Amino acid sequence: MGIKVAKFGGSSVADGIQLTKTKQIIEQDPDRKYIVVSAPGKRFDGDSKITDLLYLCKTHIDHNLPYDQIFQVVADRYMAVEVNLGIDVDLLKHFDEIKAELKRNPSADYIASRGEFLNAVLIAGFLGYDFVDTANLIKFDAKGKLLVEETDEALRTELAKHERAVLPGFYGSTPDGNIKTFSRGGSDITGALVARAINADVYENWTDVSGFLMADPRIVKNPKQIETISYKELRELSYMGASVLHDEAIYPARMANVPINIRNTNKPEDNGTLITGEDHPAFLKAKGRTVTGIAGSKDFTVVALYKNMMSSERGFVRRILGVLDDYGVGFEHLPSGIDTVSVVMSNKDIGDRLDEIVDAFRTRLQPDNIDIIEDIALIATVGHRMSYRPGVAARLFTALGDAEVNIRMIDQGSSEMNIIVGVENKDFQKAIRAIYDAFCEEE
Repeated sequence: MGIKVAKFGGSSVADGIQLTKTKQIIEQDPDRKYIVVSAPGKRFDGDSKITDLLYLCKTHIDHNLPYDQIFQVVADRYMAVEVNLGIDVDLLKHFDEIKAELKRNPSADYIASRGEFLNAVLIAGFLGYDFVDTANLIKFDAKGKLLVEETDEALRTELAKHERAVLPGFYGSTPDGNIKTFSRGGSDITGALVARAINADVYENWTDVSGFLMADPRIVKNPKQIETISYKELRELSYMGASVLHDEAIYPARMANVPINIRNTNKPEDNGTLITGEDHPAFLKAKGRTVTGIAGSKDFTVVALYKNMMSSERGFVRRILGVLDDYGVGFEHLPSGIDTVSVVMSNKDIGDRLDEIVDAFRTRLQPDNIDIIEDIALIATVGHRMSYRPGVAARLFTALGDAEVNIRMIDQGSSEMNIIVGVENKDFQKAIRAIYDAFCEEE
């Protein structure tokens, strides 16, 4: 016997049918004692998420437009589920309280958080569990920064009073009592914080996919599933665009060494993907593989700066970063040589300011030459201690060469677990397929 925290995403709690599946999953394992829920998601194509409807209410309030009909759509959806499931949790009382607050023009965070609040009340009644509001347990400072240790203590103290409970995800509060939400998808973070506070054996994250795949199924046909992945490997893949779990949800679980299990509500028989520390038995069993996964993103620009004797010129990289800071642009990578530095930037960050940024580089750095390479895609090949395995880079480059993909940039940096290549946007999918075929078909 142990303790599991189970978080169910919007698709898992979208309607009565999904909630019935959710209840069956929870009741199949008595260790699932603390349940974190999102607001209801879309039930079908063209449907609206409850959170989106609540944000729309706020927009109407801000523009002095009628919002009653929009809120009634929200209320009707919860009431329909309540009737469908045959329970009575007095939702009308909560609707009246929220309506009274709406007349005072509350913050967008308050309005959006009511989706999770109402759903947690409903699901607690459906399961026969205690309802525990996270408003005063997930703590933020006055500037909106999560207070991890204070949150940990508050959750641990409160949950010790409840053998089984349902908690709303997505929000907490600031010291003045105002509701503060995480970014979208933040219920993942709430679940991880709960798992850390109670020192759970596993944090289960139930969604509409059976975990992570070794590559994007829109690019690679029937890619293999990743059964076990380390926290570090996941961070590398998530950074390059492979996202099932909110990035910030990894940190609390990792600090407490709580494994995260990504599961599929619609296919509960699937084992999903287990995210663990590198000392976990499941990860040690799988460590013989070469590559864990491949992920990438398109639309980057590389500005290559060349200057003779650059390596002996103090402050050169600092001035590069100063230019980026002035324009509010981040950098993805800074691969360098003895007399060269390449600045890799997202086109989204650059916008229409590339000429201005390049002029600033030219003025402040006085390079001998500047090359601009546009429409670049970055692809990360990730695997535990990959750089310690002889021949990995050779196989990767051979695969791309055989596929007639021109490599415009290579960056392995200090990481022991990834090789990043830059290719032209037009070769993005072909490159991923070539790398997958070279490594993953053999696993």
